[in-house]
Amino acid sequence: MRTVHLLPNLLTLANAFCGLLAICKGIDALVFSQANPALFYPKLEAACWLIFLGMLFDAVDGKVARWTGGTSSFGAQLDSFSDMLTFGVAPAVLAKVLIEHEGPFYDYPVHARVNFIAAVIFSLMAILRLARFNLETEPDDAAHKDFKGLPSPGAAGTIVATLLMYLSLKNPDTEFSDGTRTPLGTLLRLWPQIHESPFLYWFLPVLTLLLPFLGFLMVSRVRYTHMFSALTGRGQFVTLVSAAVAAALLFLAPVISVFLVFHTYIAYGLLRTLLARRPRGSAPA
Repeated sequence: MRTVHLLPNLLTLANAFCGLLAICKGIDALVFSQANPALFYPKLEAACWLIFLGMLFDAVDGKVARWTGGTSSFGAQLDSFSDMLTFGVAPAVLAKVLIEHEGPFYDYPVHARVNFIAAVIFSLMAILRLARFNLETEPDDAAHKDFKGLPSPGAAGTIVATLLMYLSLKNPDTEFSDGTRTPLGTLLRLWPQIHESPFLYWFLPVLTLLLPFLGFLMVSRVRYTHMFSALTGRGQFVTLVSAAVAAALLFLAPVISVFLVFHTYIAYGLLRTLLARRPRGSAPA
């Protein structure tokens, strides 16, 4: 009987725990908002940040397993099941919760079944992407530096970052830290009535379209770089600098930072693939 290495698997289970708790927070947001509508936004915001916490556990569990020689088939399967929950199911549930809670405020005309289908496509494509990854990828560092198809954490991060941006615009009071406004909160002072603006309506159809778009991107052949491996594979000094810069940005402007990072990551993979497929000029005679 093979030894099950404890630490990396505990980190993987912590990822799954974050996904489960995020789903529960999303359900709580709907339930408690019936008695107190103001509770919806902070509870859904907490659910979104739990997805990012799960992403942190997912980023380090594989590294810890390889550093400690604890890689195993059990760990690989456990990691996929946890990713399916945290990055496949939870973001789709949170997006559906937000769309259907906010839709009546804007007379959003899309039927609830359309939102359900969009969420299902995202989740099913995440499952297919993880299954393909397990079959096609070897458990070594080189195989985790570049991916075929958008990684499920990248897709989840893009959905959740979009949700957080909407929540900040809809409820600017969340943009306070230690009694002072965040940079996004300072910008929102220039548009004090933004939480009542019809502009926010467009987040709902964008989310509805973004779910299947990212879902199909996960099972595509578009190449994406592993962000965590790219940051940690350039030496300890560069890793420390990257970690310090990331921590500073997250402290100063967390919502803007994750929004720009994940949407830029999506665009980067698409642009790199388009440039790679661009036909070269014919050779001179």
